[in-house]
Amino acid sequence: MALKPNEQELLDRVASGLGIGGTWEPSTSGATLDVHDPATGEVIKSIADATVEDAVRALDAAVDAQEQWAATSSRERSNILRRAFDLLMERKEEFALLMSMEMGKPIAEARGEVVYGGEFLRWFSEEAVRVPGDYRQNPEGTGTMIVSQMPVGPCYFITPWNFPLAMATRKIAPALAAGCTVVIKPAALTPLTTIFFAQLLEEAGLPAGVVNVVATSKSSAQSSALLSDPRLRKLSFTGSTPVGVKLLQAAAQNVLRTSMELGGNAPFIVFEDADLDKAVEGAMLAKFRNIGQACTAANRIIVHESVADEFARRVGEKVAAMTIGRGADEGNDIGALVEEKAVTNTARLVADAVETGAKIVTGGEAVDGPGHFFQPTVIDHISPQAAIMREEIFGPVLGIIRFSTEEEAVEIANNTEYGLVSYVFTENIGRGHRMIEKLETGMMGLNTGLVSNAAAPFGGVKQSGIGREGGFEGIHEFLSSKYTLLPRS
Repeated sequence: MALKPNEQELLDRVASGLGIGGTWEPSTSGATLDVHDPATGEVIKSIADATVEDAVRALDAAVDAQEQWAATSSRERSNILRRAFDLLMERKEEFALLMSMEMGKPIAEARGEVVYGGEFLRWFSEEAVRVPGDYRQNPEGTGTMIVSQMPVGPCYFITPWNFPLAMATRKIAPALAAGCTVVIKPAALTPLTTIFFAQLLEEAGLPAGVVNVVATSKSSAQSSALLSDPRLRKLSFTGSTPVGVKLLQAAAQNVLRTSMELGGNAPFIVFEDADLDKAVEGAMLAKFRNIGQACTAANRIIVHESVADEFARRVGEKVAAMTIGRGADEGNDIGALVEEKAVTNTARLVADAVETGAKIVTGGEAVDGPGHFFQPTVIDHISPQAAIMREEIFGPVLGIIRFSTEEEAVEIANNTEYGLVSYVFTENIGRGHRMIEKLETGMMGLNTGLVSNAAAPFGGVKQSGIGREGGFEGIHEFLSSKYTLLPRS
């Protein structure tokens, strides 16, 4: 399938090299990696495939730029982030199209991601000039205590493929606001959006070496080299829990500051007193946003037995009406999954659910033809023993399990090692408050299927992660408190 002229023109403007110290250059090995359109399977661009040596040179550049960037006034850092926000909003259509081409998400959702990702630039442009300190007498009255905030130092960011822009801005914006420099490794499946964003930062006036981009097919070797380098002071990772555990182990050798946004297994509870119109709309958003490929996706739809039949009927009708097609083409509701093994894994989970007693309401199969498509699917009567209750689906599959009491719903929801986000639908305000206290998650949506906001602290508990991104808390992940005592003379 030939690319459209505007698509090819956009791809031609994306740098194909590694962003190191203000230049875009080939890999020292000359190797390249191919980026595919998951809707067609075709290569849309080849870019430099970084070696370990390249990654170390990127860290060299970040280290060299750190002192000057930390000394840059907070107002100037704020102005650069604000200019980046304005440029991103001007080029919303370009970034949305690029994301759709390399990741597969519907173009309408990609536009939403540009707005969401941009908000981190705007939010942290405002936070950059509001970093607090403290000045007070000590309790003994013998001196003055001064607490100041210092940038952590050079950071290494590892971002996932599912939100190529928002995951970059959510990490880069607070780091820059705090005065830290960056080496970022975008996912090999979707590196183009991050590269294009780094080019935009340069245009916004970001000095050379402050943000460096090293895409690679050799993630483990690159990360090992950087995490063992004593000059690196911070690691931020978004991805699976097993990989996060390995990174934490590696980070421990140099006692690095870490932020980990890991796996999820989000419960979506519909109580008997829920407004079903709200619950159905919330489920469609929480489950099928990004084709179900999100750590915040509703993974276990836990519905009271008295309303489960009606809920299943309504969501089944809506899902059956969804259109499937190339994300970059207007009007499609469900795009391609990012790669073929994602289709295989989704099919495995659906087959296992059926084998353990579930019934398919609609969908349930991979789509024949080019690209990596799976039908949007609703499965009812999920068994507690089904693998889909334990594993992230990361596909367009909505699975319903039924419950009879509030205590049972809470037990099902908390029966997981993960604790990122939960969703609750009830018209009972008291019950809503009980769920806030009882559900073991870092975030909760009460009568809504979308919780993400740049002004809110994003993150989980248990094996879903460490630290928070966004909100007032986000910039403090990149700052260290320094206490100074001035004795009374």
